[in-house]
Amino acid sequence: MDLKKEILRLKKEKNAVILAHYYQVPEIQDVADYVGDSLGLSQKAAETDADIIVFAGVHFMAETAKILNPTKTVVLPDLKAGCSLADSCPPDAFKAFKEKHPDHLVITYINCSAEIKAMSDIVCTSSNALKIVESVPKEIPIIFAPDKNLGHYISKISGRDLVLWDGSCIVHEAFSIDKLLKLYSEHPGSKIIAHPESEAHILDAANYIGSTAGMINYVKEHPEEKFIVATEAGILHKMQQDVPNTLLIPAPAEEDNTCACSECAFMKVNTLQKLYDCLLNESPQIEVPEPIRKRALIPIERMLELSK
Repeated sequence: MDLKKEILRLKKEKNAVILAHYYQVPEIQDVADYVGDSLGLSQKAAETDADIIVFAGVHFMAETAKILNPTKTVVLPDLKAGCSLADSCPPDAFKAFKEKHPDHLVITYINCSAEIKAMSDIVCTSSNALKIVESVPKEIPIIFAPDKNLGHYISKISGRDLVLWDGSCIVHEAFSIDKLLKLYSEHPGSKIIAHPESEAHILDAANYIGSTAGMINYVKEHPEEKFIVATEAGILHKMQQDVPNTLLIPAPAEEDNTCACSECAFMKVNTLQKLYDCLLNESPQIEVPEPIRKRALIPIERMLELSK
């Protein structure tokens, strides 16, 4: 069976749309209607007229699509596609944390559960975190959760004193500064580009810091350069398509693994076969309890409005 052909047939037959994150395996990216970062995916989910949304990403992303589309069927190829960053912020613990800072406005990074979004005032992504923090009047104190690395970075460039939740992404904390600098010495003149979920010592070494979409745009604007890319290695597929003659080198991870780069195991549990199966069977479906969905929708809509 030609899986790609069958997926495209089913998609047309069922009026489905396939949304895929940059970190998905290349064959999934190639059948998707849209490949993007969290902000772009949220925007596409908000505007789609499809009956079925196949979300090739991780659980919190599919959940966000369901929050925005309560009457549509939202499916995820594999429910085990979780997120270490979302898992680092349990709702009960965050509720207690929030209660210690009752006068603070809560901005949460989109990489969190629906329950956490429901406790938030505004949601943000790495693409718009600075804009959203700066939209809050300076006299209003802010809790920023769950990513402490992104929070530190935004605090540094905005000059705002943020109360940070102690969460992080295992993929972006896996980069080795020693290996990175060694790689740089082997490729003199290369530019280091990094995602702001990375630790401060990686960001300090970077020539450009930005979201996945921001990094792709930066490379497209400087195709004559060579780049060491410090984010999940799945981004290289789309990036290389956009700049076929540019040398792109994945930043090295601390551990010795098969790709010598940092990969998200959660993102990679989705496969083309699982994508076909979930579209065929319209399962597993993502459900969000209505009281939580309604509360979580408000901060997401605020983010989308501020991102226009």
